[in-house]
Amino acid sequence: MGKFKIEKGASRIGRVKLQATIEESIAADLSLMCDWSNNDKNYVVNELLRFAVSEDKEFQAYKQSLASLGPELKEAVATPSAGSRSICQTTTTQPNSGGRL
Repeated sequence: MGKFKIEKGASRIGRVKLQATIEESIAADLSLMCDWSNNDKNYVVNELLRFAVSEDKEFQAYKQSLASLGPELKEAVATPSAGSRSICQTTTTQPNSGGRL
């Protein structure tokens, strides 16, 4: 029997809807990972993105450079344009064109 664990404060984590189109092979692997780990898709996607973001040294350097900006500049960079509620929007017109999340 598996171990049941509840993460304290997890329900208070702010959530934002992310809409993205991913390749079929990635979707299949994601589904397989959900089955294998016995976790829902939202959890697996969050963990994968958290890992990817933490491992990208170039992005982490950029994030650190923002920390040195004044609050007004930091807010201007972090705030999406007016009317936009999407976190990341990639439009591709050809299959397998290499669009990234």
